[in-house]
Amino acid sequence: MPRLIDARELEPPQPFELTLAALDDLTPGDEVVLLLNRRPQPLYRVLERNGFAWREERTASGALEIHIYAASASAPGR
Repeated sequence: MPRLIDARELEPPQPFELTLAALDDLTPGDEVVLLLNRRPQPLYRVLERNGFAWREERTASGALEIHIYAASASAPGR
């Protein structure tokens, strides 16, 4: 089951820190789902350097839903 982090109302660096903490507990085949109002460019660079991949989706409300998973695995649910 994915771990959901709704960071739309949080100020930086809270979304970044919460996401990295959640990734520390990620098990193979799992994912972290991060909800934000904008693209987290600094986070993407850190994810790439640490072996994570992601995909983005827009929700009906316009939020950005970012699914983060280990790059060595295929995207969960696919």
